[in-house]
Amino acid sequence: MLNKEFDMTAKTPSVPLIKIPITAQVESLRPHYTPEQKLVIKAKIAEKLKEQDAVLIAHYYVDRDLQELAEATGGYVSDSLDMARFGHEHPAKTLIVAGVRFMGETAKILNPEKRVLMPTLEAECSLDLECPAASFYQFCDQHPERTVVVYSNTSAAVKARADYVVTSSIAVELISWLDEQGKKILWAPDRHLGRYIQQVTGADMLLWQGACIVHDEFKHLALAELKEKYPEAGVLVHPESPEKVIQLADAVGSTTQLIKAAQTLPHPRFIVATDSGIFYKMQQAAPDKEFIAAPTMGEGATCKSCAHCPWMAMNGLHNLLQVLETGKNEIFVEEAIRVKALRSTQRMLDFAKLRRS
Repeated sequence: MLNKEFDMTAKTPSVPLIKIPITAQVESLRPHYTPEQKLVIKAKIAEKLKEQDAVLIAHYYVDRDLQELAEATGGYVSDSLDMARFGHEHPAKTLIVAGVRFMGETAKILNPEKRVLMPTLEAECSLDLECPAASFYQFCDQHPERTVVVYSNTSAAVKARADYVVTSSIAVELISWLDEQGKKILWAPDRHLGRYIQQVTGADMLLWQGACIVHDEFKHLALAELKEKYPEAGVLVHPESPEKVIQLADAVGSTTQLIKAAQTLPHPRFIVATDSGIFYKMQQAAPDKEFIAAPTMGEGATCKSCAHCPWMAMNGLHNLLQVLETGKNEIFVEEAIRVKALRSTQRMLDFAKLRRS
């Protein structure tokens, strides 16, 4: 890592307080089905998807049943970048996005002609909620000399004010590219990811002070103790995690990058510091390996997320079937905002495409 020093917190606005659901409580409210009942519901959903020329696109962090169903019906399971790309390239007239609200908005930004539905519109993201557009616009106006780069975990309105949108899978490379051009960066909203990128690239970055409620709960001392208990285990860490947690990692990366690391690293087991919903795809990718959730703040009812996002947990078979039956929970984005947000979002897709070629 480079040793340049920048004041990364100067004049940054205060992050608003938000109401955070408790994951355990959210999960307790979801219907519980027998295996036979699940088969019936999944069959109904598959039939509805076909009838409505719809495709199910699910994030790694949603319930395993939804990930399995997406794969079984010709849909897709991935990170937010690949979800956006898949939905944009797929011919289906309706996109069902199982994740959180900004993912549905991104799908609509890229596909104004398509109907975009979500199992629930209550599935928010702490990073999005902690970066309200009005405060963010004011912050940008105070620093007109900086190139504005926002994480995909933001509202359409925030994306509309940005020069670039990024996901964690391309953030380091894009910021490095901008730094090479002498650009100073205004980054939002995740402070941990922003600090990690700044340390890796040496770029001059002014950081918004938001945080993901899941990753912010991982604790380095408890993780170090778990490493001592399992000395043969590798540690996989998402860069939205606190700096001291990242320092304990054998691999740091986006969800997709962490899945690849689980495949390629030689460790027989891994301690994973990201949402535990990812275990479904990790076990698919490396069936001979064991995965352990990294310790969070408290245990059981005393922790907010327990390594699983409460808003992601709001997605289930019950409300997926309901939205297909009713057509409710459609995502709309004001056209003037959509057009502006499309510019920065398309730049993300174009940069990712160039990187792959």
